[in-house]
Amino acid sequence: MPIGLIALALGGFGIGLTEFGIVGLLPEIAADFRVSEPVAGYLVSGYALTVAIGALALTAAIVRFDRKKLLLSLMVLFIAGNLISAVATSYEILMLGRIVAALCHGAFFSVGAVVATSMVAENKQGSAIAVMFGGLTVATVIGVPLGTFLGQQLGWRSTFWAISIIGVIALIGIQLLVHTSAGGAKTDLRSEMRAFREPQVWVSIAVGVLAFGGVVGAFTYIAFTLTEVSGFASSMVPWLLVLFGVGTFIGNWAGGKAADRSLNGSLIAIMAVLAAVLALFALTAENQILTLVSLVLMGTIGLATAPGLQVRIMQYASSAPTMAAGANIAAFNIGNAMGAWLGGLAIGAGFGFTSPLWVGSIVIAVGFLVLVAGTLAQRGRTAVPHAAEPEPAASTV
Repeated sequence: MPIGLIALALGGFGIGLTEFGIVGLLPEIAADFRVSEPVAGYLVSGYALTVAIGALALTAAIVRFDRKKLLLSLMVLFIAGNLISAVATSYEILMLGRIVAALCHGAFFSVGAVVATSMVAENKQGSAIAVMFGGLTVATVIGVPLGTFLGQQLGWRSTFWAISIIGVIALIGIQLLVHTSAGGAKTDLRSEMRAFREPQVWVSIAVGVLAFGGVVGAFTYIAFTLTEVSGFASSMVPWLLVLFGVGTFIGNWAGGKAADRSLNGSLIAIMAVLAAVLALFALTAENQILTLVSLVLMGTIGLATAPGLQVRIMQYASSAPTMAAGANIAAFNIGNAMGAWLGGLAIGAGFGFTSPLWVGSIVIAVGFLVLVAGTLAQRGRTAVPHAAEPEPAASTV
């Protein structure tokens, strides 16, 4: 793999830490700024909402510019947002820092995905995207414990200072290791918007919403499932969630490899297995041993969809992939919000703390049907636009 992908992965790692690292620090932040726990929680939900908006709006605004310069500019925005958070003197300024940092999230991954795939032959695109997203998945494993540890030892601001330093290192890495020819192509918004005339782009967006909605909806309330159903002590929950994080790392890598071999076929299989895993988790959640296994499988199978979905939408929008990739990132985050909302509705309706798992299974099953229908419809028109023969990879140094 080209070394430039490591620089993109490091940027993804920093962005992942920004998203997840604050979770364990909310009590300290709430106490420092004298706000309630739910208000402190808006720092997390506000970030996610901004990601969804920024993935489309910011990408649309910058799509005509040189892609390498865009990545560098986005990392500067990312560093600025975290510096604002580090020096915030009020809750409002901290929220502003979160919003500034979140704006770069979706655009970085949409532009970065285009750059990453331009570095390699077409039959390696899934693996290239998996490497870039690998930084994000590593952050899900260590983001909460690392951010919490730093914050508890040195104050919550230290977490944002550390993330800012990571951003500076990623900025230097992108400048030195990502060759201009790998991401130098320009386009314009009108050309990019033509991608949305392709029905399969909308199929990919819908599947992204449903796939991530199902997984994140179940994961949002997993602490309640683990303590109230499985019987684990609350002090065990952070360490149990590491199992999920480890699974996401494995799944991201395996999903990229599977997408390289068979794009639609692998996605269909993954969606079917994922729906079954969540249903089995719901049925066996009272058994602690099976719960441990289910956590790993939930992370592994759940994140295995990410590389394939990103490759799929970019291939069906091959002449204008940047906005389509941004739409895919937005779809993931819209799915996150939708899944959490549906899971909360199920719990509120009195269906118990396994109900988000059942809801997630149903949502993913719907996504499976959408993907199958879309794949069959496309086969009636033409073959999936996935090259069989590899082409020479672009130079990255």
